[in-house]
Amino acid sequence: MARLTTFIHAAKQTLDLAIYDMRFSDPLRTQLASALRERAEAGVQIRFCYDGDKPVRPNVASGQDPAPAGTSAFVQSLGYPWRRIAGMKLMHSKFILRDRQSLWTGSTNMTDDAFTLMENNILEIDSSALANYYAEDFEQIWEKENFDNTGEIHTVPVPLTFSGQSAEARVMFSPGCGLEIDSEIARRVRAAQRRVRICSLLINSGTLISELGNLLRGGRVAVDGIYDRTQMAEVYVQWQEVSSNRWKIGALKDIIARAGLVGKNSTPYTPTGRHDFMHNKVLVIDDTVITGSYNFSRSAQFNAENILFIESAPLAEAYSVYIDHLKQKYGPPAAP
Repeated sequence: MARLTTFIHAAKQTLDLAIYDMRFSDPLRTQLASALRERAEAGVQIRFCYDGDKPVRPNVASGQDPAPAGTSAFVQSLGYPWRRIAGMKLMHSKFILRDRQSLWTGSTNMTDDAFTLMENNILEIDSSALANYYAEDFEQIWEKENFDNTGEIHTVPVPLTFSGQSAEARVMFSPGCGLEIDSEIARRVRAAQRRVRICSLLINSGTLISELGNLLRGGRVAVDGIYDRTQMAEVYVQWQEVSSNRWKIGALKDIIARAGLVGKNSTPYTPTGRHDFMHNKVLVIDDTVITGSYNFSRSAQFNAENILFIESAPLAEAYSVYIDHLKQKYGPPAAP
């Protein structure tokens, strides 16, 4: 929250927040509300787009996430212009756009559990070229109050600097580019030369599963990483109920065994329970980091999502060190 309020305090003109889940307890709410109020009093225009509250019993098989209700009441209580975003699936993006210049994005929802119990990643990026793409996506959603038929924004890589070295990043948005995102991820996995490292809540894109299987059978590229074992167990149940998805069960279990993927045993989901998922959505492919709000799933293609493809050797190494940390934390004890 200290990092978030620092980001907010730097706003001079605008703050646009695209929120999937926002339900802070009073101590964190007080800090957030104070930072927003201070900027609003300085003349900063603040807007919220958020996903509509979820049903008490979501239809997970049809793509409704098991997220607790409460975002609507929380956002509206802050007192700034808001729009409740409709759509067939989920407005699942989590980004903040500051002055059309700077971004806060990644996998992290705005909840106590997301900040304290889940593994998540956040990127802060200063780039007007990148921010303009996010602004275009936000305006489409804001104007339509529905994310269907949004996100078809044709982007190109933009230059960045990280750790004193040149880098570049391309953002893509779904649902408009959902199929293209799935194909682009598969293409990059297929082209891997040295390593593919997974750090993801879910691995349920059939395209990605096929490409990972091919890579492992080829035997020339190292594949490893971590996923949420408990959440994937629930996905296996869903796949079993759909005949066209059953092949994924054996295929993914084979990938997990061959690659030695570490599974975090999180707490099974209940609306009011402990939400401690391994919530990242990260692929490190050679010196590229792929991350954002986008789960590696078919549903993500039809949600409102954002995903970044960042070419940077030092950033890939930073993520790689983080993945090693999580593997050590949740993996089997080292042999004596």
